[in-house]
Amino acid sequence: MSLRTAQRASLVDQVIEQLKEQITSGSWPMNGKIPTETALAEQLGVGRNTVREAVRALTHAGLLECRQGDGTYVRATSELSGAMLRRLRQAEQLEILEVRRALEVESARLAATRRTEEDIRRIEEALAERERAWQLDDPDFFVEADLAFHMAVAHATHNLVLIDLYEDFSAALRASITAAGTSLNKSHIPHDAIARAIAAGDATAAERAGHACMEHILIALTESES
Repeated sequence: MSLRTAQRASLVDQVIEQLKEQITSGSWPMNGKIPTETALAEQLGVGRNTVREAVRALTHAGLLECRQGDGTYVRATSELSGAMLRRLRQAEQLEILEVRRALEVESARLAATRRTEEDIRRIEEALAERERAWQLDDPDFFVEADLAFHMAVAHATHNLVLIDLYEDFSAALRASITAAGTSLNKSHIPHDAIARAIAAGDATAAERAGHACMEHILIALTESES
């Protein structure tokens, strides 16, 4: 996606909207560095002060993060995501896991009633990748693979609000998955039951399997903190 030369009226607002479009469309990927202030000013045909003000506004909204001497990075894809990240940085791990439980259980239940054959394929592929990551004993790989599995389940709900919420929550989920892995002392929590219930279209079994998975994590975390 190319940037357009901004009109003279409401320059800052126009630049903010164009930068947001780059972020929400994925042209500037999450955690990636955006072009320099000078480069953006040249592409947009505006002054550096206008770009600086727009970037400052998006930083305040939580979408961007400016690192002194390094550059500016994408940190969220929406104002909701940015606000959520700011709030979750102050949250206790148990609080995050309790919210995650609600999302996981409802996602599993809805996915079982709405999944398509393509959804089932993606969930099964994500499950296989999660198992492979566990066998390789690669913590970073496992966190991403585990999150990818749960994202596949969320997408199978076909509830756009739930999917957006889950994606916005992903940064905190990464932290909670990492913490859970440490708390469980390498105990493995199989997700096969969740995948099977969803594939079978059994909403009750899917809800039960999702709840059991999260209860295991919550109990382990509570015991590790006591």
